[in-house]
Amino acid sequence: MNMKKQQKKSNKQWIFALVVLSIYASVYFFAPEKVLPIWVSFWKIIRQIAPILLVVYLIMLLTNYFVDNQRLQKYMSENAGYKAWGVSILAGIISVGPIYIWYPLLKDLQNKGVKDKYLATFLYNRGIKLQWLPVLLLYFGWKYAVVLLIVMTILSVFQGMLTEKLASKINSNS
Repeated sequence: MNMKKQQKKSNKQWIFALVVLSIYASVYFFAPEKVLPIWVSFWKIIRQIAPILLVVYLIMLLTNYFVDNQRLQKYMSENAGYKAWGVSILAGIISVGPIYIWYPLLKDLQNKGVKDKYLATFLYNRGIKLQWLPVLLLYFGWKYAVVLLIVMTILSVFQGMLTEKLASKINSNS
């Protein structure tokens, strides 16, 4: 049953791609002068983004290969200190996929002793998307991107601390 849903979803993606291509083909047929600037702009952006994308995907590939859940749990325990903050920040940044996929893992980590502050920091840092870094750099430049990423990582630690305090107050009142 699950395989059929995945195949249906895959077919919908291909249908969407074919519809878009047919729209471009019909525009090219009726007004070719309108399509050429779009393609030139597209390839220009691809050439600017491609090197950064390769680095980002290489980092993601290496982290998916070398980082496992048990190692992550070890480095996010209360005894880890600054390592736990660093791991939760880095893990949040490099995590990919929809957020709801991460909830069971985070709940499992919480049940195994990982503090709420580290989980909140992880979730906050999911807002930093490596795969969108090339676009951020393209539109805003290096200075803005670096300042934004530094501010977000610093604020994630404060967000984690605040979450921990609020969660402990709520738990003590219940």
